[in-house]
Order: sequence, then structure tokens, then C-alpha cells
Amino acid sequence: MTAPTTADGVSLLRRARDGLWRALAERDEHAADRAVASAVDAGAGAVDVLLEVIAPVQRRIGAEWAADRLTVAQEHAATALQERVVAALSRRVPAPAPTAAAVTVACVDGEWHALPARILAEVLRRHGHPVDFLGARVPTPRLIAHLHRASPSVLALSSSLPTRLPAAHTAITAAQATGLPVLVGGAAFGPGGRYARMLGADAWAPDARAAVRVLGRGLSREGTGTVRQSVEDLPHLADQEYTLVTRGKRRLVGAVLAGLEERPPESLDLTGARRERTAEDLAHIVDFLAAALYTDDHTLFTGFLGWTGGVLRARGVPSRVLDPALALLQDEVRDFPRTLALLARGRAALAPRVPDPGRGS
Repeated sequence: MTAPTTADGVSLLRRARDGLWRALAERDEHAADRAVASAVDAGAGAVDVLLEVIAPVQRRIGAEWAADRLTVAQEHAATALQERVVAALSRRVPAPAPTAAAVTVACVDGEWHALPARILAEVLRRHGHPVDFLGARVPTPRLIAHLHRASPSVLALSSSLPTRLPAAHTAITAAQATGLPVLVGGAAFGPGGRYARMLGADAWAPDARAAVRVLGRGLSREGTGTVRQSVEDLPHLADQEYTLVTRGKRRLVGAVLAGLEERPPESLDLTGARRERTAEDLAHIVDFLAAALYTDDHTLFTGFLGWTGGVLRARGVPSRVLDPALALLQDEVRDFPRTLALLARGRAALAPRVPDPGRGS
């Protein structure tokens, strides 16, 4: 079959995206498969379908949830359908015979967003790499045991959640201690892969095509060694604040929730299901606070608060309700200077901006 021209190819992929989105909205698995199969039959390559159809539709699913246009259940159902679409595409267009280095692809411990890693595994297979795809939430000891048995040439680790960076660090250093190079990717590793370098990964790739290029240039690691301690890569962890905040998470969440119940912020009803959701939100705040302490990067925390504020506003909850929670957290961590500084930056980021009279509103 003749491949479509560039303009026709763009139109073809756009139609496939639109068709896949409609099928997901209607929970129609057959229509979802047809949208992808039609693109392949019309000349689109499997890699293009994976990266230009399925991946952007998945990002749209996340955006629609954040905007409160999809429920959690709808988001999960759509993602599960996407995974079945990837499997159907894999069966429809078999990968070529292996000709390149073997790769194990896994999500870090605690990371449940497996679809980006699944797409990476499929793209690597289509570039000749034998791939073991281990899926979501792989405990590091089990991962290392698998690497000893399978003996791949490279470990590719995926994570979307910055809160999993400490687990990623553990997996990176443990794999490297066996002599295996580690390639990482996913939103957790920050703009430009800043946290990948911080955690000592051998390489970072912003997307699957870049991962193919990295592996094509060759990725190796000389010899083996002992597992590095986290503080060797991140000297700021010597103050123990990350450890103390992490271990005290339950106590911190409970104390802040009790404070909010005693004096609830305006527009926040802390009865029934709302109380449970507030407790979950507080747990996420502490998790991101801990991740910011681990990386010593305040933008990780302030960025999360900005995103959370948008999610709350989409659900009719004013983002200013976050400030009392941060103030109560400050009361609980009075002896932790780095943590206090992070919370102060978070409160400042949430504060409404007052227009400069000299510049107008």
C-alpha cells in the first residue's frame, strides 16, 4: 500500500484521533478498534498511531478529568479501553524480528500509570528491540530479581508522578549496582529531565522516539558496584526532613484535618464524602511536599498546588481553601526549616495577586 502524503497523513491521524475519542466517550470498544484499524489500513504506521493517535487521546482523557468533565470511573474506563486498543494494534501489526538490544520496561514502585510505558514497549519492539514489559507498580526487589534472570541490556523506567521519585531513585541505583544502564522517562522526571540527572540515571528521553534514538546510539555502564545511598546523590537529605515528614504523614494529615474541622474554611463543607476527599487531598499535599524536600526543588510543590487549585476550581471549590491547610501544616513542622520554607513559598504562590495601580488591572 502506498503511504499517504504528509498532508494526507496528518489528516488521517487527526480523523483517527477524533474517531477514537468519540468511541471512548461512548464506551464502544469495537468503534475504538475500528478507528485505529482504519488508520493502519489507510497507510498509517503503527508507531505513528501509537504516538500521534493513542498517546494524545490519553493526554486528553487526563485533561478532561482535571476539568471535571470526566469522573474518576470514566477516566479509568477510558484508560482500560485504550490499553485494549494497544493490544489489538499489536496483534494486527506484528513487530519485526528482534535485531537490537534487549530492554526491560517497567513502572517504578507505586506508579500506576502504565499506558505510557506500554506504548514505549510497543514502539521499541517495532524498532527491533526484544522487550519485557513488566507493567505498573513494580516493587524494586522484584524488579532486580527479574533483571538477574532476564539479563537485558537496558532497563527503561517510567513514572508520571513526581511523588514516586524517591522510589525511582532506589530502582535506578539498585539496577546500576548490577552493571545495568538505566534509561528513564515520564512526566515525573520534570522539564528537560532535570530530576533524571539529579537521581543519577544514565539517560533520559522525553518520548518514545527519543528513547529509540538514545538506545540506537548505545547505552552501557562499566562494571558493577555497591548500591549508592540517597544522600550521596542528594546531600540535602542529610537534614532528615524528608524522612521525618514521610514517616509522620498520617499524623500530619490527621492534625490538619482536625484543625480544618474545628475552623472550616469558607465554602468548604467537611461532612460526609467531602471529609474523605479532603483527607485524600491533604495526603497528596504531604506527598508532594515530601517529594519537593527529596529533590530540594520548591517548584515541584508550588506547581502541584497551582494544578490542584485549578482542579478544585473546576469542581466549584475556591482554591483559597488550600491556604488554611498549609498554615496548619506550618504549625506542625515548626522545627523543620526547609519544610517551612516550602510551605511559605506554596502559600505565596496561592495568594491572590493585587494589581499594580500604575499598570492597571
